[in-house]
Amino acid sequence: MLCRVLAVLGVLGLIGLAAAAGPVVLFHEDFRQLDHWRPLLFPKISRHSEYTAAVLDGDAVLRMESNASASALVHQQEFNVYDFPRLAWRWRVEKVYVKGDANSKAGDDYPARIYVMFAYDPATAGFLDKVRYETARLLYGEYPPQSSLNYIWANHVAEHGILVNAYTDRAMMVVKAAGDEQVGTWQTCEVDMVADYRRAFGRQPPARARIAVMNDSDDTGDQAVSYINYIEVTAKPPGGAGQP
Repeated sequence: MLCRVLAVLGVLGLIGLAAAAGPVVLFHEDFRQLDHWRPLLFPKISRHSEYTAAVLDGDAVLRMESNASASALVHQQEFNVYDFPRLAWRWRVEKVYVKGDANSKAGDDYPARIYVMFAYDPATAGFLDKVRYETARLLYGEYPPQSSLNYIWANHVAEHGILVNAYTDRAMMVVKAAGDEQVGTWQTCEVDMVADYRRAFGRQPPARARIAVMNDSDDTGDQAVSYINYIEVTAKPPGGAGQP
């Protein structure tokens, strides 16, 4: 009997240790190399932003440079946002875009943004969406995202909260930093992707998603350098909400 009690206590102790250790980490990207990332290029944009694994102040970082250019990097791992809803990162920009304006196509540039790209699911799409997405797949070799959250370092303090993207209502811009007051300093962010999607779109998100990063300046014709120190995707602590 004593052995059974001790065994149960041992299991409970392990559970307690696991909980104390924090949430389960899906991936922690420290940018010592870029093997898990692939370029994302956009039609009709010939100048591409540059992304390199670098060292800044002794830390490994992703260096992102844009010069009247636009392209992104996409992480290869797709995941379920209900199982892993927490996203954290540390970033820094060296300048913001004077002509940047989140409310206009001419100003839709940001020195740093982190995309959460939610996958298109043909099984749940309507007829017109199926036609559009199949056409896009034939042209570009894969389906575009069904929708996206863009966590941005906005150019002006007046840009705050959640904004509809100037090009499409399938992309929502979530301002996590704004203006030049914190330029040149590291800022740490943590978000709940599922909760943010509900607030932005007013509905539940598709389950499957990928992470992407970008520094773009094709609309403003400006130039900027920015950095990301790490990106981490984790589960909620025990007792968190799961699949609806």
